[in-house]
Amino acid sequence: MEFIGLLIMAALILLYVMQMKSGKNTRQLTTSELKKQLGDPSKQFIDVRTPAEFKGRHIKGFKNIPLNTLQRNLNKLRKDKEIIVICQSGMRSTKACKILSSAGFHSVTNVRGGMSAWSE
Repeated sequence: MEFIGLLIMAALILLYVMQMKSGKNTRQLTTSELKKQLGDPSKQFIDVRTPAEFKGRHIKGFKNIPLNTLQRNLNKLRKDKEIIVICQSGMRSTKACKILSSAGFHSVTNVRGGMSAWSE
């Protein structure tokens, strides 16, 4: 019985990891690496948190496009520029990166740890 429980637990963990795995074109970036890239005009910076979260605290230069509106706002983004995506913890930005990759954006970067890892 214990063995079956372990198998079920392993299967659930595997499914979770596969679900959260970034798209094939997605790079990962730490917040300290992000600081070196802020203000780079060859990149697009988007924050996929809610407008209230964004208003409460955000990084200068990031544009707020909430995850639930991303699909209908893809036309506001350029496919020829890298897109750096952040959220609160990295979960929503991972989903956003999958959406962007599926829509044909070739250079997509997720900020690992999100705003929770950011320090001014």
